[in-house]
Amino acid sequence: MKKFILIIAFGFISNSIFAQNPLKEGQTQLNAGVGISGWGVPVYFGLDYGISKDWSLGGQLSFQTDDSGYHGYHYDSSAIGIGINGNYHFNRILDIPSNFDFYAGPSLTYYIWNYDDYNDYPHPDNDALGLGLQVGGRYFFNDTFGINLEFGGNTGTSGAKFGVTFKL
Repeated sequence: MKKFILIIAFGFISNSIFAQNPLKEGQTQLNAGVGISGWGVPVYFGLDYGISKDWSLGGQLSFQTDDSGYHGYHYDSSAIGIGINGNYHFNRILDIPSNFDFYAGPSLTYYIWNYDDYNDYPHPDNDALGLGLQVGGRYFFNDTFGINLEFGGNTGTSGAKFGVTFKL
């Protein structure tokens, strides 16, 4: 019986130690890292804000350069992405341990393109607006610091991005 009580007590203690996630209503976190995309290696910085239980709204800036070819043409391009995103955090409904954060949602990004075309042919990825979806997760080492991994499409960091998260 003593072991059972100790196990229950340890469970409550560990839940209170790691009960910092996902992002609470009114809380802000900073995200930064690198991505993988079809046109360069983007770096990104973003903020997320907890707007209600299980929901967050965020903004992101990304920058990437690419010096490559496409169908026999050479491009030296760069893009700045300015985006917003909304995410639903699944921790509560999936009963995920609180030091993890699992989320998904849509994003909308506006791109500012700058490229040198050595062949007078338009760059194939010069759309100004990108609507995308992302799914990702975070692991928090303590109340303020964690790492994140996100997969998505049709954004400046299409493919994947990896970075750090700091709760402010």
